[in-house]
Amino acid sequence: MITAKSVKELREKTGAGMMNCKKALTETNGDIEKAVELLREKGLADAAKKAGRVAAEGLVKTYITEDNKTAGIVEVNCETDFVSANEQFIAFTDKVAKMSSETSATTVEELLSEKYEGEKTVQEALTELIATLGENMTVRRFKKFSIEKGAIKTYIHGGGRIGVVVEVACETESEILLEVAKELCMQVAAVNPLFLDKSGVDQDAVEKEKEVYRAQALNEGKPEKIVDKMVIGRIQKYYKEVCLLEQLWVKDGDKTITKFIEEKSKEVGSPITVNSFIRFERGEGIVKVEENFAEEVARQMGK
Repeated sequence: MITAKSVKELREKTGAGMMNCKKALTETNGDIEKAVELLREKGLADAAKKAGRVAAEGLVKTYITEDNKTAGIVEVNCETDFVSANEQFIAFTDKVAKMSSETSATTVEELLSEKYEGEKTVQEALTELIATLGENMTVRRFKKFSIEKGAIKTYIHGGGRIGVVVEVACETESEILLEVAKELCMQVAAVNPLFLDKSGVDQDAVEKEKEVYRAQALNEGKPEKIVDKMVIGRIQKYYKEVCLLEQLWVKDGDKTITKFIEEKSKEVGSPITVNSFIRFERGEGIVKVEENFAEEVARQMGK
Protein backbone atom coordinates (compact mmCIF):
# COMPACT_ATOMS: atom_id res chain seq x y z
CA MET A 1 0.00 0.00 0.00
CA ILE A 2 1.29 3.45 -0.95
CA THR A 3 1.08 5.85 1.99
CA ALA A 4 1.42 9.61 2.21
CA LYS A 5 4.42 9.06 4.48
CA SER A 6 6.26 6.98 1.87
CA VAL A 7 5.50 9.53 -0.85
CA LYS A 8 6.83 12.29 1.40
CA GLU A 9 9.98 10.30 2.15
CA LEU A 10 10.62 9.67 -1.54
CA ARG A 11 10.10 13.36 -2.36
CA GLU A 12 12.65 14.32 0.30
CA LYS A 13 15.16 11.81 -1.09
CA THR A 14 14.79 12.80 -4.74
CA GLY A 15 13.15 16.21 -5.02
CA ALA A 16 10.79 14.77 -7.63
CA GLY A 17 7.14 15.84 -7.84
CA MET A 18 4.45 14.22 -5.72
CA MET A 19 2.66 12.48 -8.61
CA ASN A 20 5.95 11.17 -10.00
CA CYS A 21 6.85 9.79 -6.55
CA LYS A 22 3.46 8.14 -6.22
CA LYS A 23 3.76 6.53 -9.66
CA ALA A 24 7.28 5.32 -8.93
CA LEU A 25 6.18 3.73 -5.65
CA THR A 26 3.22 2.08 -7.39
CA GLU A 27 5.49 0.63 -10.07
CA THR A 28 7.94 -0.68 -7.45
CA ASN A 29 5.28 -1.98 -5.05
CA GLY A 30 6.19 0.55 -2.39
CA ASP A 31 9.93 -0.19 -2.35
CA ILE A 32 11.49 3.23 -1.72
CA GLU A 33 15.03 2.32 -2.80
CA LYS A 34 13.80 0.86 -6.08
CA ALA A 35 11.59 3.92 -6.54
CA VAL A 36 14.64 6.16 -6.10
CA GLU A 37 16.46 4.19 -8.80
CA LEU A 38 13.45 4.40 -11.10
CA LEU A 39 13.19 8.16 -10.70
CA ARG A 40 16.92 8.53 -11.33
CA GLU A 41 16.63 6.45 -14.48
CA LYS A 42 13.92 8.79 -15.68
CA GLY A 43 16.01 11.82 -14.73
CA LEU A 44 13.37 13.15 -12.36
CA ALA A 45 15.52 12.86 -9.25
CA ASP A 46 18.07 15.30 -10.67
CA ALA A 47 15.62 18.13 -11.22
CA ALA A 48 15.90 19.44 -7.67
CA LYS A 49 19.69 19.67 -7.98
CA LYS A 50 19.29 22.13 -10.85
CA ALA A 51 17.11 24.49 -8.80
CA GLY A 52 20.07 26.52 -7.53
CA ARG A 53 21.30 27.43 -11.00
CA VAL A 54 20.51 30.88 -12.37
CA ALA A 55 17.70 30.95 -14.93
CA ALA A 56 17.73 34.35 -16.63
CA GLU A 57 16.81 33.36 -20.18
CA GLY A 58 13.40 32.11 -21.30
CA LEU A 59 10.23 33.61 -22.71
CA VAL A 60 7.51 36.11 -21.96
CA LYS A 61 4.19 34.93 -23.40
CA THR A 62 0.68 36.34 -23.50
CA TYR A 63 -2.75 34.87 -24.14
CA ILE A 64 -5.91 36.78 -25.01
CA THR A 65 -9.48 35.66 -25.66
CA GLU A 66 -11.12 36.31 -29.02
CA ASP A 67 -13.38 39.01 -27.58
CA ASN A 68 -10.36 40.94 -26.21
CA LYS A 69 -11.91 40.99 -22.73
CA THR A 70 -9.57 38.62 -20.87
CA ALA A 71 -5.82 38.14 -21.09
CA GLY A 72 -2.84 36.76 -19.24
CA ILE A 73 0.91 37.27 -19.33
CA VAL A 74 3.64 35.05 -17.90
CA GLU A 75 7.43 34.89 -17.72
CA VAL A 76 9.01 31.44 -17.68
CA ASN A 77 12.78 31.31 -17.28
CA CYS A 78 15.45 28.79 -18.23
CA GLU A 79 19.24 28.91 -18.28
CA THR A 80 20.03 29.26 -21.99
CA ASP A 81 18.51 30.72 -25.15
CA PHE A 82 18.97 27.27 -26.70
CA VAL A 83 16.35 25.77 -24.38
CA SER A 84 14.09 28.82 -24.75
CA ALA A 85 13.80 27.88 -28.44
CA ASN A 86 12.90 24.27 -27.64
CA GLU A 87 9.41 23.23 -28.78
CA GLN A 88 8.58 21.57 -25.46
CA PHE A 89 9.59 24.67 -23.51
CA ILE A 90 7.58 26.91 -25.85
CA ALA A 91 4.53 24.64 -25.56
CA PHE A 92 4.76 24.68 -21.75
CA THR A 93 5.04 28.47 -21.68
CA ASP A 94 2.08 28.86 -24.05
CA LYS A 95 -0.01 26.56 -21.86
CA VAL A 96 0.86 28.48 -18.68
CA ALA A 97 0.11 31.79 -20.41
CA LYS A 98 -3.38 30.51 -21.22
CA MET A 99 -3.78 29.26 -17.66
CA SER A 100 -2.79 32.69 -16.35
CA SER A 101 -5.79 34.18 -18.16
CA GLU A 102 -8.16 31.65 -16.60
CA THR A 103 -6.82 31.26 -13.08
CA SER A 104 -8.12 32.67 -9.82
CA ALA A 105 -4.61 32.35 -8.36
CA THR A 106 -2.90 35.50 -7.16
CA THR A 107 0.58 34.08 -6.49
CA VAL A 108 2.99 31.94 -8.49
CA GLU A 109 2.83 29.29 -5.76
CA GLU A 110 -0.94 29.01 -6.20
CA LEU A 111 -0.62 28.82 -9.98
CA LEU A 112 2.02 26.07 -9.72
CA SER A 113 -0.33 23.97 -7.60
CA GLU A 114 -3.12 24.06 -10.20
CA LYS A 115 -3.84 21.15 -12.52
CA TYR A 116 -1.85 21.25 -15.75
CA GLU A 117 -2.97 18.07 -17.47
CA GLY A 118 -4.98 15.32 -15.81
CA GLU A 119 -3.77 14.85 -12.25
CA LYS A 120 -0.45 16.54 -12.96
CA THR A 121 0.12 20.03 -11.50
CA VAL A 122 1.99 22.87 -13.19
CA GLN A 123 4.88 22.29 -10.77
CA GLU A 124 5.07 18.61 -11.65
CA ALA A 125 4.95 19.36 -15.36
CA LEU A 126 7.75 21.88 -14.85
CA THR A 127 9.82 19.36 -12.88
CA GLU A 128 9.45 16.81 -15.68
CA LEU A 129 10.50 19.42 -18.24
CA ILE A 130 13.58 20.26 -16.16
CA ALA A 131 14.48 16.57 -16.14
CA THR A 132 13.92 16.26 -19.89
CA LEU A 133 15.77 19.39 -21.03
CA GLY A 134 18.46 19.41 -18.33
CA GLU A 135 18.19 23.02 -17.17
CA ASN A 136 16.76 24.83 -14.19
CA MET A 137 13.45 26.52 -15.03
CA THR A 138 11.05 28.71 -13.11
CA VAL A 139 7.65 30.27 -13.59
CA ARG A 140 8.74 33.67 -12.39
CA ARG A 141 5.62 35.86 -12.57
CA PHE A 142 2.23 36.27 -14.18
CA LYS A 143 -0.75 38.61 -14.27
CA LYS A 144 -4.37 38.29 -15.35
CA PHE A 145 -6.47 41.03 -16.96
CA SER A 146 -10.25 41.10 -17.35
CA ILE A 147 -12.69 43.85 -18.34
CA GLU A 148 -16.40 44.11 -19.13
CA LYS A 149 -16.61 47.48 -20.90
CA GLY A 150 -13.53 48.23 -22.90
CA ALA A 151 -10.76 46.26 -24.57
CA ILE A 152 -7.47 44.53 -23.82
CA LYS A 153 -4.54 44.21 -26.19
CA THR A 154 -1.29 42.25 -25.89
CA TYR A 155 2.04 42.60 -27.64
CA ILE A 156 5.16 40.44 -27.76
CA HIS A 157 8.44 41.95 -28.91
CA GLY A 158 11.69 40.27 -29.84
CA GLY A 159 10.32 36.74 -29.98
CA GLY A 160 9.41 36.70 -26.32
CA ARG A 161 11.96 39.12 -24.87
CA ILE A 162 9.33 41.72 -23.92
CA GLY A 163 5.63 41.25 -23.32
CA VAL A 164 3.04 43.99 -22.76
CA VAL A 165 -0.65 44.01 -21.84
CA VAL A 166 -2.78 47.17 -21.85
CA GLU A 167 -6.37 47.47 -20.62
CA VAL A 168 -8.54 50.41 -21.71
CA ALA A 169 -12.07 51.13 -20.49
CA CYS A 170 -14.94 52.82 -22.31
CA GLU A 171 -18.73 52.76 -22.08
CA THR A 172 -19.03 52.60 -25.89
CA GLU A 173 -17.87 49.51 -27.77
CA SER A 174 -15.70 50.42 -30.76
CA GLU A 175 -12.87 48.99 -32.85
CA ILE A 176 -11.04 52.22 -32.02
CA LEU A 177 -10.49 50.87 -28.50
CA LEU A 178 -8.34 48.08 -29.92
CA GLU A 179 -6.40 50.62 -31.96
CA VAL A 180 -5.74 52.72 -28.84
CA ALA A 181 -4.74 49.69 -26.77
CA LYS A 182 -2.40 48.51 -29.54
CA GLU A 183 -0.68 51.90 -29.79
CA LEU A 184 -0.26 52.00 -26.01
CA CYS A 185 1.28 48.51 -26.08
CA MET A 186 3.87 49.77 -28.55
CA GLN A 187 4.50 52.82 -26.36
CA VAL A 188 4.97 50.74 -23.23
CA ALA A 189 7.28 48.29 -25.00
CA ALA A 190 9.44 51.08 -26.45
CA VAL A 191 9.60 53.62 -23.60
CA ASN A 192 9.04 51.43 -20.53
CA PRO A 193 6.96 53.73 -18.28
CA LEU A 194 7.02 52.81 -14.60
CA PHE A 195 3.64 54.29 -13.66
CA LEU A 196 0.29 55.07 -15.28
CA ASP A 197 0.08 58.67 -14.06
CA LYS A 198 1.42 61.04 -11.39
CA SER A 199 -0.87 59.63 -8.71
CA GLY A 200 0.87 56.27 -8.97
CA VAL A 201 4.36 57.62 -8.35
CA ASP A 202 5.73 56.84 -4.92
CA GLN A 203 6.03 60.15 -3.09
CA ASP A 204 9.11 59.03 -1.19
CA ALA A 205 10.76 58.47 -4.56
CA VAL A 206 9.69 61.94 -5.68
CA GLU A 207 11.18 63.54 -2.56
CA LYS A 208 14.45 61.69 -3.15
CA GLU A 209 14.48 62.92 -6.75
CA LYS A 210 13.94 66.48 -5.49
CA GLU A 211 16.89 66.14 -3.13
CA VAL A 212 19.10 64.90 -5.95
CA TYR A 213 17.99 67.70 -8.31
CA ARG A 214 18.49 70.33 -5.59
CA ALA A 215 22.00 69.09 -4.85
CA GLN A 216 22.82 69.02 -8.57
CA ALA A 217 21.59 72.60 -9.04
CA LEU A 218 23.57 73.87 -6.05
CA ASN A 219 26.68 72.01 -7.23
CA GLU A 220 26.27 73.70 -10.59
CA GLY A 221 26.52 77.02 -8.77
CA LYS A 222 22.92 78.08 -9.34
CA PRO A 223 21.60 80.83 -7.06
CA GLU A 224 19.52 79.58 -4.13
CA LYS A 225 16.52 81.67 -5.19
CA ILE A 226 16.10 79.88 -8.52
CA VAL A 227 16.97 76.38 -7.32
CA ASP A 228 13.39 75.59 -6.25
CA LYS A 229 12.05 76.55 -9.68
CA MET A 230 14.66 74.34 -11.32
CA VAL A 231 13.73 71.43 -9.07
CA ILE A 232 10.04 71.80 -9.99
CA GLY A 233 10.96 71.84 -13.66
CA ARG A 234 13.08 68.73 -13.36
CA ILE A 235 10.35 66.89 -11.43
CA GLN A 236 7.92 67.66 -14.23
CA LYS A 237 10.46 66.22 -16.66
CA TYR A 238 10.77 63.16 -14.40
CA TYR A 239 6.99 62.61 -14.58
CA LYS A 240 7.13 62.80 -18.38
CA GLU A 241 9.76 60.08 -18.38
CA VAL A 242 8.16 57.59 -15.99
CA CYS A 243 4.37 58.15 -16.32
CA LEU A 244 2.64 56.68 -19.37
CA LEU A 245 -0.03 59.38 -19.63
CA GLU A 246 2.60 62.13 -19.34
CA GLN A 247 4.91 60.72 -21.99
CA LEU A 248 5.23 62.02 -25.52
CA TRP A 249 3.77 59.59 -28.05
CA VAL A 250 6.56 57.76 -29.86
CA LYS A 251 4.68 58.13 -33.16
CA ASP A 252 4.18 61.88 -32.76
CA GLY A 253 6.62 63.77 -30.58
CA ASP A 254 4.36 66.83 -30.53
CA LYS A 255 1.57 64.95 -28.77
CA THR A 256 1.34 63.42 -25.29
CA ILE A 257 -0.32 60.08 -24.68
CA THR A 258 -3.08 61.93 -22.82
CA LYS A 259 -3.71 64.10 -25.88
CA PHE A 260 -3.75 61.04 -28.15
CA ILE A 261 -6.37 59.34 -25.93
CA GLU A 262 -8.48 62.52 -25.77
CA GLU A 263 -8.57 62.67 -29.58
CA LYS A 264 -9.58 59.03 -29.85
CA SER A 265 -12.26 59.54 -27.19
CA LYS A 266 -13.87 62.17 -29.41
CA GLU A 267 -13.90 59.72 -32.30
CA VAL A 268 -15.62 57.10 -30.14
CA GLY A 269 -18.00 59.56 -28.52
CA SER A 270 -17.17 58.41 -24.99
CA PRO A 271 -14.17 58.92 -22.68
CA ILE A 272 -11.45 56.29 -23.01
CA THR A 273 -9.41 55.63 -19.88
CA VAL A 274 -6.39 53.42 -19.31
CA ASN A 275 -7.20 51.04 -16.47
CA SER A 276 -3.81 49.37 -16.24
CA PHE A 277 -0.79 48.08 -18.12
CA ILE A 278 2.13 45.80 -17.48
CA ARG A 279 5.47 45.18 -19.13
CA PHE A 280 7.54 42.04 -18.54
CA GLU A 281 11.08 41.94 -19.86
CA ARG A 282 12.77 38.57 -19.80
CA GLY A 283 15.30 38.21 -17.02
CA GLU A 284 15.08 41.83 -15.82
CA GLY A 285 16.47 42.13 -12.32
CA ILE A 286 18.05 38.66 -12.35
CA VAL A 287 21.79 38.67 -11.73
CA LYS A 288 23.32 36.34 -14.29
CA VAL A 289 26.67 34.78 -13.48
CA GLU A 290 29.07 34.93 -16.42
CA GLU A 291 31.01 31.69 -16.74
CA ASN A 292 33.95 30.72 -18.87
CA PHE A 293 32.56 28.15 -21.32
CA ALA A 294 35.85 26.26 -21.71
CA GLU A 295 36.26 26.01 -17.94
CA GLU A 296 32.66 24.80 -17.57
CA VAL A 297 33.21 22.03 -20.15
CA ALA A 298 36.49 21.02 -18.52
CA ARG A 299 34.81 20.90 -15.11
CA GLN A 300 32.02 18.66 -16.41
CA MET A 301 34.60 16.40 -18.07
CA GLY A 302 36.39 16.08 -14.74
CA LYS A 303 39.58 17.72 -15.93
